[in-house]
Amino acid sequence: MSTGIPSRSRLAHPRGADETPAERVDFGRRVLVVRRRRIAVRLEGRSVVVCAVLVLAAAGMAVLALMTGSYQLSAGQVVSALTGGETGIVRDIVVEWRLPRVVAALVFGGALGASGAIFQSLLRNPLADPGIIGFSQGSYTGALLVILVINGTYWQLVGGALLGGMATALAVYVLAYRNGVQGFRLIVVGIGVSAMLASLNTWLILKADLEVAMAAAVWGAGSLNGVSWGRVVVGGACIAALLLLAGMLSRPMQQMELGDDAAASQGVRVSPARLGLIVVGVALTATVTAASGPIAFISLVAPQIGRRLARTAGITLAPAAFVGALLCLAADYIAQHVAPTPLPVGIITVMLGGGYLGYLLFTEARRRL
Repeated sequence: MSTGIPSRSRLAHPRGADETPAERVDFGRRVLVVRRRRIAVRLEGRSVVVCAVLVLAAAGMAVLALMTGSYQLSAGQVVSALTGGETGIVRDIVVEWRLPRVVAALVFGGALGASGAIFQSLLRNPLADPGIIGFSQGSYTGALLVILVINGTYWQLVGGALLGGMATALAVYVLAYRNGVQGFRLIVVGIGVSAMLASLNTWLILKADLEVAMAAAVWGAGSLNGVSWGRVVVGGACIAALLLLAGMLSRPMQQMELGDDAAASQGVRVSPARLGLIVVGVALTATVTAASGPIAFISLVAPQIGRRLARTAGITLAPAAFVGALLCLAADYIAQHVAPTPLPVGIITVMLGGGYLGYLLFTEARRRL
């Protein structure tokens, strides 16, 4: 998106293509546009650098998490185990016990960050978090019914969470509709629906058998305890496919931030694009909820931090996903190794995100007065 500020950015072409001064485009920053046939990818220099730094920070955090535990390891042992140079107990600790949890934190955190970016971009509001507007609670309700009623498999959990999230999204959309959907009204309606679903979830747990209720309550706090390679692989494959779809819809998403009329004038089919983005966003949240329970506030905080780091005009998917991955891994490390007793990661994210939510509510209220 051009800001009208002079810059040194240029339009990059495939190898062998000619570049003329008329083909140069001013994006207001260093931007590389790579074209292959009908596919064009625009890479902003600062966003690429920010994502690279976040990847390095996440890698360092991952090594620290793999080193730390009741059986302390050195960084050399961790790297050796990951590259196949260790056998026996060291390899089992790193590869079989600790690595699934670390990979789950990175993958699930990235999914939550991308989901939050989708909804904050669609509603053009920093409060548009799937947890706040009820979609996470709806996914939790669907998964909880599968656990308590039929004691379902993982795939049934995914299906229940997805159906619960989609049903909640539809209900919130219908209740908030009045000559169109205004973002702030949808958020207020979503908060009310989320509170009602939270009460329903509590009632379901109280009515269940004690052992099942206790397991469901712990899982409902958002926990990576007991995450196996099976869930990581299945959940990671689903999330990778959904992120690919989100990337394909990222350009219409950014154009719709200018308004539906402006997006339509640029050739965007607004209604199908919005529906696709909502389905992808809910599916990302539902997949994480089915695997680890609802992990709150990452989808609220990550897109805003990513936008400020990359200094983009609007919400972008890649910085939000990388920030979400780093935040989830750091929160899980704090929950396991810094807290007096090991805690579910969702408790730490609530503690860290609650203050940020209060800040957003305060600034939004002041802006609308």
